[in-house]
Amino acid sequence: MPVITMSGNIASGAREIGQAVAEGLGIDFVDQQLMVQAAQRCGVPVGTVAEHDERRGSFRERLASLLRTVLERSAASGADPLTGATGLEAVLSRSYADMAAEEPQLSDSLYLKTMSGIIQELAARGKVVILGRGSQMVLAESPGALHVLCVAKRQLRAQRLAGRDEIGLEEATRRAVESDRARCAFYKKFWHVEVEDPKLYDLTIDTSRLSYEIATDLVVAAAKAKSAAAGV
Repeated sequence: MPVITMSGNIASGAREIGQAVAEGLGIDFVDQQLMVQAAQRCGVPVGTVAEHDERRGSFRERLASLLRTVLERSAASGADPLTGATGLEAVLSRSYADMAAEEPQLSDSLYLKTMSGIIQELAARGKVVILGRGSQMVLAESPGALHVLCVAKRQLRAQRLAGRDEIGLEEATRRAVESDRARCAFYKKFWHVEVEDPKLYDLTIDTSRLSYEIATDLVVAAAKAKSAAAGV
């Protein structure tokens, strides 16, 4: 029952590799957007996102159930159950820049409690790849969890971003710089760590040097080996 966390700067390949790993292992892939969509199904009225992929749709229903469990536990403990019109979605949809701001709209403790609870629940169920959101920190002591960092040169990441979002290279570079800065600030604020410290990860992959396909094979092999070694 592998649990894999994928981390990386914007356009480093963490998302693409994470999705490919999940597909290769036949397990679920969770990113920020999936959690926001699940939050909507818990009663946050922002809109409906249609998707025809049966497996992903089924997983969204399970994730929505998981989020309801988090809300119920929060309410039972006397904490803010996040049942406001936009409460849960607001927590899940915050960008790194939002979360690193000096005066956030949502408290640091509320964010950490909510996101950590969701990530821990996902890991307890197993068979999941989780993208970012501090998952490598939340699950740092989780037996068998594999933590992967993807890196790449900023120039290459800007080129990828320009192609992906159909924007100019100068704008893509600006976005990459701002995203990098916000991500570093987020991890320093909440966990007091340098996010690219190799000691936080089992495996660091430079996608400037290795293709996504090779990186995917490495992560799949490492996940199977670590899970087996941990008896998971």
